[in-house]
Amino acid sequence: MSAEVVVLRFGARRVPRALSGLPVHDVGAPTDVDPLVDAGRMIVVGGLADLGTVLTRLLRADRLDVEVGLVSRPWHARRARTGAARRVPLIRDETGAVVTGAAFWLPAEDARTISGEGVVDDVLLFDGEVTGVRVEPTADPPGLRASVLTGRMRPRRWVTGRAAQLGTTGALVVRDGVAAPRPVRRSTFYRHTQGWLAVR
Repeated sequence: MSAEVVVLRFGARRVPRALSGLPVHDVGAPTDVDPLVDAGRMIVVGGLADLGTVLTRLLRADRLDVEVGLVSRPWHARRARTGAARRVPLIRDETGAVVTGAAFWLPAEDARTISGEGVVDDVLLFDGEVTGVRVEPTADPPGLRASVLTGRMRPRRWVTGRAAQLGTTGALVVRDGVAAPRPVRRSTFYRHTQGWLAVR
């Protein structure tokens, strides 16, 4: 693994002064990350969805030994450059997409509820109809937590585990604010066998 530190800029974001002198690569498509996976540390200038994109590419390249920091605000830059990395659980779904902030199962199209069953490991999260479900990675094992949402989209009771599974007549999956193109009948988020090296 190279000791090189590279900056990955998403969109037209400004690169903070604390990152000056580092090579900057503009990312317009997920595949733009692939030539850089031999870096020692990647600093993502962007949002949680952009961080998820980078981790997804590292996962597919089997390069979870690369340290990754996120700069969503200018004052995050110094820590992302000089901070120590810590391995934390990596949460992905069955498509191989990584979630870094939160994922949701929401009603599809014109529906007002999700109808089906949700399970976290061996614990029943819901059976019937719910407004939605929020799934979040945790900093420590078992890896994730999930909660049914109230009518005001607030979590009710968190259930922690290694995997969250949904079987439904139809639901929309939203990963870090990005909605999937079409509803699904099954969806799973789970902890990957190897965590990622977070610089925070």
